[in-house]
Amino acid sequence: MSYSGKTFPEFKVGDKLVSPSITVTESHITLFAGLSGDFNPLHTNEEFAQKMPFKGRIAHGMLTVSMESGFIGMLLAGTAIAFLEAEYKFKAPVKINDTIHTELEVAETKPVQKYDGGIVKFNMQIKNQRGETVVEGYATVMVSNKRPS
Repeated sequence: MSYSGKTFPEFKVGDKLVSPSITVTESHITLFAGLSGDFNPLHTNEEFAQKMPFKGRIAHGMLTVSMESGFIGMLLAGTAIAFLEAEYKFKAPVKINDTIHTELEVAETKPVQKYDGGIVKFNMQIKNQRGETVVEGYATVMVSNKRPS
């Protein structure tokens, strides 16, 4: 099997990567509630959510960042050694039918000989269809120097 994930030497500080866009649907929210066990009415009850500040149901924050995590996972398909750290700041709600994408910028790289790879820190923003940042933060991953054969 051939893997296409980027290797550690392929990342340079300042590199920018953008995910494909995805529209958040009712199904995403329902499935995430079932997987996570988070049935908070802010996510699952439209009548309740209409009375709240965002005037309707919103996606789970962790659903939104899971979509970002999936982008990193596929960016490193076959080359990821470990997801080390992440920090997220939630800036605005994501509603059903919002279309989001992730923008990453390589902030730091550090070789780690012990693991034949290195650490890559990405600054991250998730933006909606209006260009508004809904989540910002960073993610740090350890990446192999080579793809498996």
